[in-house]
Amino acid sequence: MENSSTAIIFVLHGLNDTTTNKHVYFAFGLLVYIVTLFINLVLIITVIVDKALHEPMYLFICNLFVNGIWGASAFYPKILADLLSDSHVISFVACMIQIYMMLCYTLCEQTCLTVMAYDRYVAICKPLEYLDIMTYQKVAKLLAFSWLFSLLLTSIGAVLTVRLPLCGNDIDKLYCSNWEVVKLSCTDLIMIDVYGYFLLLYLVFQVTFIIVSYIYIIRASLQSKAGKIKFMQTCLPHLITLINFAVSLVIDAMYSRYGISQTQQALHNILGIEFLVVPPLLNPIIYGMKQTEMRRQFVKIYTNLKAVSRS
Repeated sequence: MENSSTAIIFVLHGLNDTTTNKHVYFAFGLLVYIVTLFINLVLIITVIVDKALHEPMYLFICNLFVNGIWGASAFYPKILADLLSDSHVISFVACMIQIYMMLCYTLCEQTCLTVMAYDRYVAICKPLEYLDIMTYQKVAKLLAFSWLFSLLLTSIGAVLTVRLPLCGNDIDKLYCSNWEVVKLSCTDLIMIDVYGYFLLLYLVFQVTFIIVSYIYIIRASLQSKAGKIKFMQTCLPHLITLINFAVSLVIDAMYSRYGISQTQQALHNILGIEFLVVPPLLNPIIYGMKQTEMRRQFVKIYTNLKAVSRS
């Protein structure tokens, strides 16, 4: 098996205890996926169509919605297919693609949230210089960085994982994850460990940057009533999004690293998919509700779509 890793068919054991009500779970999962795609797509169209939303903050939010669709699409199609099948298997190539998409989604989400923290710092702490600092060219560079650097880091991890000789094919999750495949390796994992520590340092740097930014943001916001209002309108949704994603990511990391017994498979599954299900669904709801201009345009487009569908 060591010389034929690419020929391996992985067996996903996350649905082993879900022998009943599969069609109910399928219907619920399909509904959540459709809703996730719909609200993200409508808000993306809202930002694109309305020139009043062509501002740095809304462009970064739009990027968050695009990444949410990417992450949701890495998870839902496979799990929905498995819910309709008695065999829960995935080819090596399909597994690597799923891992690549999920890891890229995770890194891009965190990087985008870091960029958004910088944007909010400039907007609140340096309001008079905001338009000079956050030019469209700089916004384009930050958006490109959030994707290209995430794709680069993901590609490095994918190459390291693909080259591993594997001595097993059982994955105790609903989907393929990098750590679950790495655990099946028959060889030394020094390079993977180095890569993992680099990712950890990268994420720690981002979290530290966000914390420092918000220390300055909160300090500046408390100095005036207008600052407090601006903080509640633009920074609170970002904080909720950030905390939600960070908690989801930590839970998944703890779950992947330490696991739990098979008797808790249902809880196992919920903890393992939270970062893939909750942020893509919750982010557009949070921003759609908290951003007045975006909410207004969202309602307008939704009303127009509804009128077209009726006609």
